[in-house]
Parts: sequence; structure tokens; C-alpha cells
Amino acid sequence: MDLKMAVKQVKAGEVSPLYLCYGTEKYRMKEFVSLLETELIAEDQRSFAVANYDLAETPIELVVEEAETAPFLSERKLIVVRDSSLFTAGKESAKVEHRIEKLLEYLANPADYSVLVFLAYAEKLDERKKLVKAFKTSAAVISFAPMGESELSGWVTKQFGRSSVAIGPEAAALLLKRAGTSLAGLSGEIEKLSLFAGKGGTVGTDDVEKLVAIGTEQSVFVLVEHIANLKLQQALDVFYDLLKQREEPIKIVSLIARQFRIILQVKEMSGQNYSQQQMAGQLGLHPYAVKIASEQARRFETVRLRHILSSIAKLDHQIKTGAVDKVFGLEMFLLRLGA
Repeated sequence: MDLKMAVKQVKAGEVSPLYLCYGTEKYRMKEFVSLLETELIAEDQRSFAVANYDLAETPIELVVEEAETAPFLSERKLIVVRDSSLFTAGKESAKVEHRIEKLLEYLANPADYSVLVFLAYAEKLDERKKLVKAFKTSAAVISFAPMGESELSGWVTKQFGRSSVAIGPEAAALLLKRAGTSLAGLSGEIEKLSLFAGKGGTVGTDDVEKLVAIGTEQSVFVLVEHIANLKLQQALDVFYDLLKQREEPIKIVSLIARQFRIILQVKEMSGQNYSQQQMAGQLGLHPYAVKIASEQARRFETVRLRHILSSIAKLDHQIKTGAVDKVFGLEMFLLRLGA
């Protein structure tokens, strides 16, 4: 089931007795569970009408028993279950044995006063498992995959809108570049910017630059972007800022190598007509990170990228063996790269 459709149904009062939520976007899963709490359970009843379990510690039959037990002082109960192995290809915990047949029996005849939500933090479900097939037939199965560029930008705009604050496309793009694509991290930055702008205000690029600090990984994105645009001084400024923040040069080298490796992989896959979504899946990256790498890849020839990666490997070896001072070696590498 599509997430938008699931949200629409919940708000309309059409709630499934069982949900299986899977994917890597934990923040959106949390938002969906919060929506179910808001729509199903009165605020003064949540302390006893909402239960949380972890299948790494609790047998599934106890969860089923909880679901079959009538709620106390409320019309319905919400049971949220974190799964570690039942629905995915992950290794099952040796500490807890699960009687899967109990869940299958419950799936065939769920209680009308319980809403059971399973959270599987994995990119894919194990389609070979009988339980997964049964849930796809009888329950609401929702994918929480990373959002694409347009969807992510829309999410950012919508979050600002909740506080009656506007943000333009350029400012939104800059926010993503500086804060990254973690929804939890973005949510914190959006709240900060919204408070700064005030109700009815507008967030501009200057506001984002002043208030949103760049993390180390995002700084390397920006550094490589400056190199790609032949802006050597700006690239060095980013490097010196990282040093002021006491970032270890060997870590910076590692992150630069990772970004150029991604750029090379994206360039080669683009030549094979992979879409950005396909590349994101193959490389295990957020689609927005693939978009940035695609833009950077257009400014480098494949041979040049391979040479850069070879130079980084050589620098890494020299630093680790003490053949060159780590700060001086990285500085010279950036100067040669910018030249």
C-alpha cells in the first residue's frame, strides 16, 4: 500500500487491524505511528492503551496475547512491535523463539479492538517467508523508502507550512545541501528556522547560511562541489573550517575518497542508462545524494576520476605510514586537484 493512501484512509477512519511498515525511513514510520495514536487513542488514554514491544526480547505469542486481550477503559488499543527478523532476511535472535503459527492464526481472525503495527527497519522484506506472503494478502503493507528529490523538497516545504512559514526553492535546496537528507536532522533545522522567521515569515538562503551548520559529511559534498566548479579558494576555505572544528584529516581524506568513488560509480552507471532511482538502490544511497553526484559527474571525465581515486589512495598510504604530514599532504592534494 502507498503511504499517502494509508494516511488518507487513517484520517478517514478506515483503519486496518494489522500494518506491516518496512523501509529505511524511520522518521516517517514514527510519524505514521503518531498519526495512528492521534486518530485512534484519546490523549488521556495513551498511557494504558498504547503498548510497545521488541521481538528481539519478546516472543510473538505474547504480542498476539496482548492483541487478543480486550482494552481497559478505552474502545481500542494500539500495539507497536519492532521486528528484527520475522519479516526480513536478518538473522533471528537466538535468545527468543517465536511461534509464528500463533501470528498466522491471529492474522486470519484479528480482534476488532486492536491495531497491531509491525516496524521492520530493512530496505526489503523476505518474500520467501510464509509470514510475509500472508501479510501481503491479509494486512496493510506499507513501504517507507527514501524520498526522491522532488518529494523531499515538497516534504521540506510542507513542514515549514505547518508553522505558517514559507521557504523558496533555492533556500530549500541549500538547506538539503547543508543539513543532509536525514528527516530527523532536517526536522530539527526546520523547527529552528521556523522559530527564527516567525509565523507568516519567509526563510531565505541567507537565513539558512547563518543558522544551519554544515556537518562533516555535508562539508565534503560542498568541498567536492567547489573542486568540480574550479573554485579552489572556496574548497580550501571549507577544508580550513573542518580543521578549525578539529576534524581529523584522515577522516576528511576518507570522506573525499568516498564521494569521488560515488561520482565514478554514478558516471559509469549513467552510461549504462540507469535511472537515479535505480542507482540509489544499487549503491544504497539516498536519491538526493545520487542527484548531487550526477551533477558533479558531468564535470569530470572517467579517466580523471580514476586518477583522482588513485591519488587519494596514495595520499592515504603516505599519511598512515608517516611519509607526509597529514594536514600538509591533504592541503597539497587539494591544490593539485584544483589546478
